[in-house]
Amino acid sequence: MQPLVDHRQDESSLSEDVFPIFGTDYIEFYVGNARQAAHYYMSVYGFQPLAHRGLQTGNTDLESLVVRQGKITFVFTSPLGSGTEIGKHIDRHGDGVKVCALTVADARQAFEDAVGRGAVPLFEPESTSDDDGVVWSSGIKLYGDTVHVFVERGAYRGLFLPGFEAWNPVYKPEAIGLKYVDHMVANVALGDMDKWVAFYRDVMGFSQIISFDDKDISTRYTALMSKVMSNGNGRIKFPINEPAKGLKKSQIEEYLDFYEGPGVQHIAVATDDIVHTVTEMQKRGAEFLHVPDTYYEELTTRVGNIDEDVAALRKLGILVDRDDQGYLLQIFTKTVNPRPTMFFEIIQRKGATSFGKGNFKALFEAIEREQELRGTL
Repeated sequence: MQPLVDHRQDESSLSEDVFPIFGTDYIEFYVGNARQAAHYYMSVYGFQPLAHRGLQTGNTDLESLVVRQGKITFVFTSPLGSGTEIGKHIDRHGDGVKVCALTVADARQAFEDAVGRGAVPLFEPESTSDDDGVVWSSGIKLYGDTVHVFVERGAYRGLFLPGFEAWNPVYKPEAIGLKYVDHMVANVALGDMDKWVAFYRDVMGFSQIISFDDKDISTRYTALMSKVMSNGNGRIKFPINEPAKGLKKSQIEEYLDFYEGPGVQHIAVATDDIVHTVTEMQKRGAEFLHVPDTYYEELTTRVGNIDEDVAALRKLGILVDRDDQGYLLQIFTKTVNPRPTMFFEIIQRKGATSFGKGNFKALFEAIEREQELRGTL
């Protein structure tokens, strides 16, 4: 069975891509304890066990556990000894995203095109195989220690990748309705945003679809700037943030300090029923940022009529915004690691294609309240 990818647009649109990408193949996290991380995402986020590799599969260097929900595949990898590159990554950054893998038709051509346009190679095209077929992959470097891996799996019938075996533990909490990766956000240093915008434009063939400056994303104390890059068929979206000057330390600066460099700030995962998804997550121990009740006093005046019960949204702390295509609902978790670095966004789109600009002020004030509690504002 091949990993599911996001088919929100018709397959015919793939031919229009300058750099054809079918979807997000998987996201790999380097973590201190892969078993505990997988257990957390299964328990709280409703992911299902899929595959594993490690000592039991003959791998003596690392252990990886793979979980999936809808079209989202997460891989959690830990080293099995000291002095490894994985261990050095964790020592510097803490737990975090190492790999954003993209499904492509031809990993060899993708690598040749990307490097020919200026990408720094990570590894040249290579094939791996087992009884279920063959997978080709290749890789390029991104901001900081983050990388893209191109995965070509048209000739593979297995669960995940060669070298992995099925993982079928007794413990399988119910899924909570997560569907696909909506977008993945990078934090980079001041002055580097346009560099990485140019990378996605010139190397990957992406287009800039939205930009926000410090007038759009600011509070009394802090500000940031962001530009959103999207591939041709719209399935892959990478907002890129950099800090802007403010009176106090922004969330981007806090991230860069604790992650010790640029990296993935948050992953937005989509649902068709955000009230159900967030209710289940709260029951299972997820912690979310909350905005004051006053946010909801004029909600329908600001966004118009919506299908959801405003009282239910208020109780859960879900935000709403509207653009000319429809509206969206979104909520953000608190950071999921001891370091105040990575977090998640739960999003439901009801026609809207934007990113919740009308919620920025309330959201970033909520983040500042958390920073103040941590003593890092």
